[in-house]
Amino acid sequence: MIVSIIIILIVALIVIALWVSAVQQHKEKQEAERRKELTKQKAIIEETEEALMNSANIPLSENIIRALQRRVYEALNTMVSNSPNSKALKSRLSESKTHLSNPVQGNNSESLALPSNDKQLVSLIQGIKKLRAILRSEHSKGRVDSQVFSVEDKRLEKLQLRINIESQIKRGLSARSASMVGSARQYFEKAYATLSAVTYSDEYVTSKRQEVEGYLEAISVELRASNASALKKKAEAEQDDLDVLFAPKKKW
Repeated sequence: MIVSIIIILIVALIVIALWVSAVQQHKEKQEAERRKELTKQKAIIEETEEALMNSANIPLSENIIRALQRRVYEALNTMVSNSPNSKALKSRLSESKTHLSNPVQGNNSESLALPSNDKQLVSLIQGIKKLRAILRSEHSKGRVDSQVFSVEDKRLEKLQLRINIESQIKRGLSARSASMVGSARQYFEKAYATLSAVTYSDEYVTSKRQEVEGYLEAISVELRASNASALKKKAEAEQDDLDVLFAPKKKW
């Protein structure tokens, strides 16, 4: 009898130990998932706030600013749900909600000043690409109206095109002024190919295509003139060699 009771107790202890272990593992898994979600939302907030700070370099419309502010709010709301006892997160969520209710001043411009160096230029292009990716993500989640998404994505696409074309033309003109005609032609040809691949037509695309065509034509004229001059000099040099070869020999 005592042996049976001991066996039952041992089995019960094993069962309890396994249950406690399973509960502990479940809690650890939940905690790991909670931390993973918090890390994910924190990254979203940092990325979005960086995009908002880019308004100094990239013209952001009211629609885009609101979409970014709402993205921050939703991420903070998720973090508060995962950490309901965090006063800091609740405070930030309250501030974010206030931002959403305050009026904003947007900029719907389709032009911007190009930075002076290549590193800043690359950073600007990456900023616009990130904005478009964020806008696409928010649209897929139903937080941005389809018509708003279409208008804003097209505006950002045009900004990206302007940066690309203006930088290529700038480099082409710089190479041309340095007498690097071959490099200049490559830059202009790249700009022309980009403009030709655009699926829409507006005043900017039309005017820039004509401008680049003018530069390419001028370079072609220069190259033809340069080749003609080189051929002429070569012919004159060959003629001089023949004159020397067939000239009457002098008697000494």
